[in-house]
Amino acid sequence: MTVSKSSIYEPLTENTAVALTVRLQLFEDSSVLTCKEIGDGNLNLVFHIKDQLTNNGIIIKQALPYAKVIGESWPLTLDRARIESSALLKQAEVVPTLVPKIFYTDESLAITVMEDLSHLQISRAALLDGKDLPLLSEHIGEFLAKTLFYTSDYALDPRKKKQLVKQFSNPDLCKITEDFVFTDPFFDVESNNFEEELRTDVERIWNDTHLKLEVAKLKQKFLTSAEALVHGDLHTGSIFASESKTKVIDPEFAYYGPLGFDIGHFFANLLLNSLSRAEENREVLFKHIETTWAVFTREFTKAWENDSLEVFTKVEGYLEDVLSQVFEDAIGYAGVEMIRRTIGLAHVADLDTIEPLERRIEAKQTALAIGSELVKKKKEITDPNQLRSYAAAFAHQ
Repeated sequence: MTVSKSSIYEPLTENTAVALTVRLQLFEDSSVLTCKEIGDGNLNLVFHIKDQLTNNGIIIKQALPYAKVIGESWPLTLDRARIESSALLKQAEVVPTLVPKIFYTDESLAITVMEDLSHLQISRAALLDGKDLPLLSEHIGEFLAKTLFYTSDYALDPRKKKQLVKQFSNPDLCKITEDFVFTDPFFDVESNNFEEELRTDVERIWNDTHLKLEVAKLKQKFLTSAEALVHGDLHTGSIFASESKTKVIDPEFAYYGPLGFDIGHFFANLLLNSLSRAEENREVLFKHIETTWAVFTREFTKAWENDSLEVFTKVEGYLEDVLSQVFEDAIGYAGVEMIRRTIGLAHVADLDTIEPLERRIEAKQTALAIGSELVKKKKEITDPNQLRSYAAAFAHQ
């Protein structure tokens, strides 16, 4: 992999993206290259460059100095491109098959050139298409266990870990999470986005002092608990998958945070997808949640027993206490994610594409009810199997 620093930043176009690949000699001289801008996200430019003769391709991702979804009125640091490429490289040290390969980065241009994953499908779209993705939870459980454990104090020399905390300081992207995930959905502010039919349910959340107290605690942990390098935005739209492969992408929100944060976000997005399905088709999503946690605990335990540098990890009961706290936090963060994806600024297609409107409103009311319950009762939920019961109970109210 090549790392470069150019002198002048400018946004790429399809033509200059192709010129970059030619200059970097990423394709054979005889290649017939085509380029298409495919970025449909909120923050970045993404180009797919393909050799028409061989069908080989690459992806070029470039950060913009502002939020693409809003424009120049919302400036953002270009350093998030360095954060993202560095996170992918760090994750590749322990789960090389579960993240895309990085071929080239340019910090000044905020560019990352990476493996083409167009042969896979974004897992949110696949799940909405009714595909089971049988290995998704096995792979994500392994991804979570290894990336979290091996970037934590359990596996690292304290000085090395503190250097990584500094390297992955990500204030701009964390501020987005602080505002749009943990704060705005719980107050009557302009950024919230919901159907008028939900107003009674939304106002119930705004007026729920117990809920807001527990969200405040979860936000404080997000702000202060630098336990491990977290992906920071691990939802089903950040995962490419097929029947046999899984690749986690887009860790530009990566920073040192709570061990349970990514787990909770993944749980929440599976639960949200379950609400888009008929009841008889939801079981596969609950199985994915259970498998994710089972694999996480298996792989985290294996790493703890084999590779821990912390002498206290030999103390009886310590591992069990850590895993219990991680699960409690994950349940709380899952609840917050379900609420903000329903009434906050950024929604999910799982809910927004439900038709007719009456059924969509019912699904969103259920999402808000489950989310609130997970946040308030996170200490009482000790097994992922319980999520099935919560979902069933609120679906029939």
